[in-house]
Amino acid sequence: MEKLEKLKKERNAIILAHNYQRPEIQDIADFVGDSLALAMKAKQTDADVIVFCGVDFMAESAKIINPDKIVLFPDEKAKCPMAAMVDAESLIKLKEKYDYDIVSYINTSAAVKAVSDICCTSANAVKVVQSMPGGVIFVPDENLGNYVMRFVKDKEIILWPGFCPTHMGISLKDIMKLKEEHPEAEILAHPECTPDVIDIADKVASTEGMVRYAMESESREFIVATERELCYRMKKEMPDKEFYPVKNAVCPTMKTITLEKVIKSLEEMKPQIKLSEEIMEKAKKPLEKMLEMGRG
Repeated sequence: MEKLEKLKKERNAIILAHNYQRPEIQDIADFVGDSLALAMKAKQTDADVIVFCGVDFMAESAKIINPDKIVLFPDEKAKCPMAAMVDAESLIKLKEKYDYDIVSYINTSAAVKAVSDICCTSANAVKVVQSMPGGVIFVPDENLGNYVMRFVKDKEIILWPGFCPTHMGISLKDIMKLKEEHPEAEILAHPECTPDVIDIADKVASTEGMVRYAMESESREFIVATERELCYRMKKEMPDKEFYPVKNAVCPTMKTITLEKVIKSLEEMKPQIKLSEEIMEKAKKPLEKMLEMGRG
């Protein structure tokens, strides 16, 4: 890793990695976290170069928050399928129909953020929707939207029919099988999971929220209903506890970034995230509002 450290020093670069990244990427990262934590870290850094190990919308968000910094995205094919389920043009038409504020999950493109009133993450979605003055169009995750509706009863919420394929693939059957094998384990679920999985969870939280909960809990075992790589980080930080992943809960696009691609991107200073000034300016407002809201 000497080569990587040398390149980082030369470029004054920081490596940010999402909790779903490969273990070896988490190991070389300067910071590992969920979407909100990574966005906050991107805003705070004094590095000239941000190497973003995650999926497209995350790297775009880092660029929007830091227009003067170089944001390297080691594999441009790492596109979030959920973010691709909503487009700005269709969203504008829906807004014209209802005249409601648009709350966009951070899992959206820069173009979608640019037509939104505020962004949110799974960590603060309930808080953000509660803060809105009237009806809300919530995009793109229907499961997260349904979860928000459990807590927000006084507003009309129009849900966009999007979903995360990885979380949709986590079935109640998978969880119950793990519970049979580990009866003492607490069930942690991400709000992108289906309602039946959320119903049986001991704790529903963002990935960062799951880490915090497990640290504070007296339980020694946890069934983790989200992308399996979060268990790697949890075990690393809590070696005295056990974490059981759902084996098929794998996000293939999160796995496209490799160590070799990170080194290559720093060597060649590409691929870089490039967005138009107009999109960045418009998308920055809803992102900044989200960051001001903090966690839930």
